[in-house]
Amino acid sequence: MEKRNYTREGYLHENYRYFHLRDTAGQERDFHFHDFDKIVLLLSGRVDYLVEDKSYALRPWEVLLVKHHAIHKALIDRSEPYERIIVYLDRQYFDRALPQARLMDCFETADRDGRYLLVPDQGQRAELAETLMAFERAREDSRFGSEAMRDTLMMQVLIQIGRMAPAPAEGRQQTDPKIRQVLSYINEHLSEPLDVEQLSEQVYLSRYHFMRLFKAQTGSTVHAYIRQKRLLWAARLIREGVPAGKAAADSGFGDYSAFHRAFRDSFGISPAELKK
Repeated sequence: MEKRNYTREGYLHENYRYFHLRDTAGQERDFHFHDFDKIVLLLSGRVDYLVEDKSYALRPWEVLLVKHHAIHKALIDRSEPYERIIVYLDRQYFDRALPQARLMDCFETADRDGRYLLVPDQGQRAELAETLMAFERAREDSRFGSEAMRDTLMMQVLIQIGRMAPAPAEGRQQTDPKIRQVLSYINEHLSEPLDVEQLSEQVYLSRYHFMRLFKAQTGSTVHAYIRQKRLLWAARLIREGVPAGKAAADSGFGDYSAFHRAFRDSFGISPAELKK
């Protein structure tokens, strides 16, 4: 059996979780996804982030938005110190807290447009730095109202991020154009048969060269990528109320038993448990 290339990592039991990390080596992981939304803010170092079919070379103070269930991976240059802020967010909490503000819309926009990287201008960068410093001070504060202060500052961070402009569509993506074309094709044809021969023909590459290029660009085999994308699509359909059998078929799984095993293996729960 082929080793799974994607895993669900991290669990969020709070409304949000904040990390300010400084290390030299970093913590490289394989492609993975989360059940929560995630903010990545690079402070120093060099790192390339792969999100779905996009690749971004982050620069200091740029903000990367990773929507829940988006497949992503960090490629860290270990020769330089790597400092970053990571924030895990429970969107339901923020939607309930300020429903009219629509604080989490930035993730929806990034996912819809495929533009996950935001670039603050000089003034926005200064405002964000000031808010984050205030939040970190509030983390050490145990006085009356300190928890409410932290919550308010986190909402302020989301407002500031929501006002930032995305990076230019051209010039920042490093994924090979042929692989971008294939990844888009896969996303649009998940319910149909997909195989290496068919996909390599789409971009006029030999089977061998295509497989090598795909693995080099994504860090995953073609089969593992398609499998996980189908599972994620099936999970989305099930959450929307589609019966598990139909969700499996609509996602390209011809054998429900195989789908059920793959689903439990990937998500740790059965389709029925997800629906509940």
